[in-house]
Amino acid sequence: MCTSTELHLELKKHFGFNSFKGQQEEIITHLMNGGDAFVLMPTGGGKSLCYQLPALLLEGTAIVVSPLIALMKNQVDAIRGFMQGDLGIAHFLNSSLNKQQIGQVKESLLSGKTKLLYVAPESLTKEENILLLKQIKISFYAIDEAHCISEWGHDFRPEYRRIQPLVQEIGIAPIIALTATATPKVQQDIQKNLDMMQAKVFKTSFNRENLYYEVRPKVKVDKELIKFIKENQGKSGIVYCLSRKKVEEIASFLQVNGVKALPYHAGMDAHTRTYNQDQFLMEEVDVIVATIAFGMGIDKPDVRFVIHYDIPKSLEGYYQETGRAGRDGGEGQCIAFYSFKDIQKLEKFKQGKPIAEQEISKQLLMETVAYAESNVCRRKMLLNYFGEDYLQDNCGNCDNCLYPKKQFEGKDEMCLVLEAVQQSLEQFNTEHIANIVAGASNSIIKSYQHHKLDVFGLGKDRTPRFWCAIVRQAIVMHFLFKDIEKYGTLSLTPEGREFLVNPQSVMLYEDREMQTDDEDETVTIGTSGKAGGGGGDDTLLALLKDLRKDLAHKLKLAPFIIFQDVSLEDMSIIYPVTLDELVQCQGVGEGKAKKYGTPFIQLIARYVEENEIERPQDMVVKSVINKSLNKVYIIQSIDRKLAFEDIADAKGLSMDELLEEIEVIVNSGTRLNIDYYLEQTIDDDKLDEIYDYFRHDAQSESLEEAVRELGPDFSEEEVRLVRIKFLVEVAN
Repeated sequence: MCTSTELHLELKKHFGFNSFKGQQEEIITHLMNGGDAFVLMPTGGGKSLCYQLPALLLEGTAIVVSPLIALMKNQVDAIRGFMQGDLGIAHFLNSSLNKQQIGQVKESLLSGKTKLLYVAPESLTKEENILLLKQIKISFYAIDEAHCISEWGHDFRPEYRRIQPLVQEIGIAPIIALTATATPKVQQDIQKNLDMMQAKVFKTSFNRENLYYEVRPKVKVDKELIKFIKENQGKSGIVYCLSRKKVEEIASFLQVNGVKALPYHAGMDAHTRTYNQDQFLMEEVDVIVATIAFGMGIDKPDVRFVIHYDIPKSLEGYYQETGRAGRDGGEGQCIAFYSFKDIQKLEKFKQGKPIAEQEISKQLLMETVAYAESNVCRRKMLLNYFGEDYLQDNCGNCDNCLYPKKQFEGKDEMCLVLEAVQQSLEQFNTEHIANIVAGASNSIIKSYQHHKLDVFGLGKDRTPRFWCAIVRQAIVMHFLFKDIEKYGTLSLTPEGREFLVNPQSVMLYEDREMQTDDEDETVTIGTSGKAGGGGGDDTLLALLKDLRKDLAHKLKLAPFIIFQDVSLEDMSIIYPVTLDELVQCQGVGEGKAKKYGTPFIQLIARYVEENEIERPQDMVVKSVINKSLNKVYIIQSIDRKLAFEDIADAKGLSMDELLEEIEVIVNSGTRLNIDYYLEQTIDDDKLDEIYDYFRHDAQSESLEEAVRELGPDFSEEEVRLVRIKFLVEVAN
């Protein structure tokens, strides 16, 4: 292995740097010695060098798993630039390549010339790519943007959770996982999923001293935006918005007001997106207005401001996006406009999703509310969220520290909150504790008999919102521990128990009052933590059901074959207006979207336009988490015509569980040919009779109804198997 002197020479030779930054040298040495590494390093800390340099020096090819095509291209172009334009040294393998380009990548890999191969997690699952990678020597695996692995992370990608089994299949080698944002919970989730609990952890402080943090109420926001940008004339900046529509609107608004600005979002064609990004990087425009699709891995060191027109859905997302400011160590202003209505909108669009997903989303949103509403030092709150203590009382570089509100002696209030947590047996969240102290006698309080506690109502002269603020400060002071994995349950720390026994003077803040844009009055945060509003748009849902009925009549099909109710309900919540967006709805795969989707998205587009509905699409629509962790294995096994019993045994599943997995796969639009298995297990006459029932008589997809109608001669398993064949051939 290289000595320290040799490593510095290689660094200078390949990248032109005279010295390493922070822990880079230690990380590189550890990886080159064959150790697994978990790297937590803020944006601008130099994460990519930690795997690029060892990849160039080690024998074999490093596999870099990366989430975005644009990010891969930027990284490959950068490394080729460092290597005097050597095109073979680095490649990416993803869906943007044609057959000829894929052939060139394979040739370069097999010749041993390629040192870095960037792949999307989806590309790793393809059988031809697995076979290809098995033929080469892999130096190590680098999992970039590793927070995508965790459901508690801000960019959760289900495909990332399949990486570890694929590594086992392709060939074991050291793993380095890298991210700029991870709470202790997310870090543990990443390491556990990648089976690298013993990896050495390299953690750099999250504190970016040069960044100024400010939260402003969302009042006359357009006027505020123009004023701020004009005051920072000629400086580079990013404005983040929730939806693609808002991105287009704000970009046009800025242009009309004399600001050199361009939009950027995932709905634009690739050429326009790349052109707008390059214009920003080359400083032909000052401001890029974007959804979260912009910024990951974009290496522009002199972004002087990041503005959140809409508050983001998690503090991790906020931290990463603000981290794109001042990467050169210079000025970086981070301004967020906040209205609780944005939070309510995000919560509404999560309704209809699985309960666990809703609960996770709610917890992350409430952390954002706490940050926005608090008068505590912004830096202290952010670092506390990531498990790091900031020991100074005043950072001198955030709105709360520069323009502090009055403090008050809070010894009695702190004791009251801690006592409430203790008396409720340390099993409840912030809102519940605040309601106990404030005497808010709702149904949940009564169901737990908490209206009979000694502390109930002792703080009724203040609002639940006030007591939420005290709880949040107790967490920052380490008097309380908040278990995010248990949906925000509070418990006393040893320091909190000591404080209850020997109370000391403690200075606290009330939360600041935010105002809405359309009403000059204070926003009151709902103490239950729930946003108003129902599930989906009932009017749209009725129109979609009518359309499905008409289409079913025309095609002589049962309505459920076209789209199941759960799919229509999803459409009424997220308003998809393209086939790509339609695929994000539950039970809608690409095949089904192409076959039946066009009239549905046309109806939704008309409805959205006529009713002036704003769709916070980019922030809310996510691929439905596939319950089938074994999806790839099952599809491949059926393609190889393995017996279902053997597939079930291999994965430790019952036949019932296997059929559930297959139904999930088929309902999402994937075509599976199970004829080989049906021929072995079901008589032709029986098969035809069951098939005809679903083709001509079934009014719904109900299995129970089908078994009842067909009679005792047909087992549930037989009916289920033929229903799968029918859905594949007719519905998909």
